[in-house]
Amino acid sequence: MAFDYKKEYKEFYMPKNKPSIVTVPDMNFIAVRGQGDPNAEDGEYKQSIGLLYGIAFTIKMSKKGDHRIEGYFDYVVPPLEGFWWQEGTEGIDYAHKERLQWISVIRLPDFVTKEDFDWAVEEATRKKKTDYSKVEFFTYDEGLCVQSMHIGPYDDEPKTVARMHEFMEQEGYALDITDQRMHHEIYLSDARRVAPEKRKTVIRHPIRKV
Repeated sequence: MAFDYKKEYKEFYMPKNKPSIVTVPDMNFIAVRGQGDPNAEDGEYKQSIGLLYGIAFTIKMSKKGDHRIEGYFDYVVPPLEGFWWQEGTEGIDYAHKERLQWISVIRLPDFVTKEDFDWAVEEATRKKKTDYSKVEFFTYDEGLCVQSMHIGPYDDEPKTVARMHEFMEQEGYALDITDQRMHHEIYLSDARRVAPEKRKTVIRHPIRKV
């Protein structure tokens, strides 16, 4: 049975649809940075997703080739995630998605080193005849956060965020979004196949104790 991060780490990937406090350890990711409306056809964001999965599956399928990754075990590729911000705005202004800046990511298993990652980029570039120069090895130490499962369209996220912030303040915490600590979303539903009202997205905001 392949290791599934969503099932093994439910506290990070399957929270309830009510706010809770969580401490998230540092993790390594495949990452692509960009800006602009994620819904734009042929935009940077949609292109980034193809780049991420190209590397993710090159690493996952390395077991069938000559490159041996020490400590490798079979696993389900973790879900797509994103860190989002807008210059001069605390949080996200959903009315101006053209101003969005983002880091689109997929988690790497802990056994994947920077050297393994570099091999995967070279291998994918050679096999898929695609430019993967935008892809980077990204380490993020998220720390103390408030999070909640959001069920519904992405444009309805402000309602869930408002509940998260109300809960956070009641528990004695303050929002701590900075240049290094960002609005974070984890996409548990494939937007191409799941109706907007049924989509599940983990929303996470960094906080600090008051």
